[in-house]
Amino acid sequence: MSHHHQEFTLMPGRQAKLITSAVLQRVLRHLHQHSGDPVRDRVIILLSVRAGLRAAEIAQLSWPMVLDARGRIGDTVLVTDRIAKKRMGRTIPIHPELRAALQGLMSQTGERDGPVIRSARGGAMQPNSIVNWFVTLFAVLQIKGCSSHSGRRTFITQAARNLHRAGCSLRDVQLLAGHRSIETTQCYIEGHTAGQRKLVGLL
Repeated sequence: MSHHHQEFTLMPGRQAKLITSAVLQRVLRHLHQHSGDPVRDRVIILLSVRAGLRAAEIAQLSWPMVLDARGRIGDTVLVTDRIAKKRMGRTIPIHPELRAALQGLMSQTGERDGPVIRSARGGAMQPNSIVNWFVTLFAVLQIKGCSSHSGRRTFITQAARNLHRAGCSLRDVQLLAGHRSIETTQCYIEGHTAGQRKLVGLL
C-alpha cells in the first residue's frame, strides 16, 4: 500500500462528522420505514456505530466471527487479521443493540455461515458498495458531513469519553479500534469543548 493511499484512508476519519444519538435514531427509523432490506441495513449501521467496523470489515464479516460454539450470537465480534486493515485483527464486545439486530438477521436468513451482509443478489457486498450505501443513506436524509467513517469515528470517540467510567485507558480504545499506533486513535477522537472547560475547571 503506497504512502499516499494510506494518507487518503486516514483522512476521512478525521473529518467525518460524528453520528449523534438523535441522528442515529433518525437513521434507524428511516431504514425501518423505507429500506428494501431493513433487517440487514440495521445491522450495517450498528456494526459501524456500535462496533466501530470499517466498510471493508463490514463487507467481509462472516457469521462464524459473531457466533459462539453453540451457533448463537456470541459476546464478541472477532475481526480476523484476514479482513482487518494492516492485518490488525481484534475482538470487540457485542453491544446489546447490535446483538439484537444480528439475532434478527440470523432469524430472517437462517444462516450460520458465509457473509453476514449480503447484496440483493445474495453474494457478499463489496467494500465499495458499503461505502456507497452510507453515502446514499446520508444524502437521502440530508445529513451533511457524514460518511461510512462516521460510525467508526463515533464509536472511538464515545469509547474515549467513557474511559474513566470503565476504568480503561486509551490503549483499550486503540485495541478496540484495531489501530497500530495510539497516535492514529487520537486523530479519530473528536475534542469535547464543554468537557475541556470542565476539565480545566477541576484543576
